[in-house]
Amino acid sequence: MRTLTQLQQNRKVIQDFTLTTLAGIPGLFARLTYMASLRDLSSGRYEHAGLAALYPDAAIQQALQLCHEQIFERILESPLASQQEDLRACLAGMEGGLCGAVLHWRRIEAYRVLVPEAAPDYIKGLFCSNLRALLEILDEERFPARSSA
Repeated sequence: MRTLTQLQQNRKVIQDFTLTTLAGIPGLFARLTYMASLRDLSSGRYEHAGLAALYPDAAIQQALQLCHEQIFERILESPLASQQEDLRACLAGMEGGLCGAVLHWRRIEAYRVLVPEAAPDYIKGLFCSNLRALLEILDEERFPARSSA
């Protein structure tokens, strides 16, 4: 009985979070970036003040972890061309614009913090490999003469 109550509560948290927060964020990479920003890098715990005021911490942790994993999986299931367009839109909306974000993400591999903790290593590797390639493509779009020289 307790498990059923927990599942119902988790479903309420997910529904609340997706309808009030994620629905307002366009694009999978923007949502993934947002999810990663909710996670404390030292503890792995998710923090969301609005949800914390309404739901127990355990339900919030489980629900946000599940949302993070599902968004991550949806990106990996998308064709690379779709990922490229979505990543372009996400980075273009960041401080410094597309060019600045591409340079920064390539230099310090900022995309590594986007990966959910529970993702298997081979999936983490695939994601990071895809991001390196996509960032290189976006960078080459800025300087097409560089790649042909």
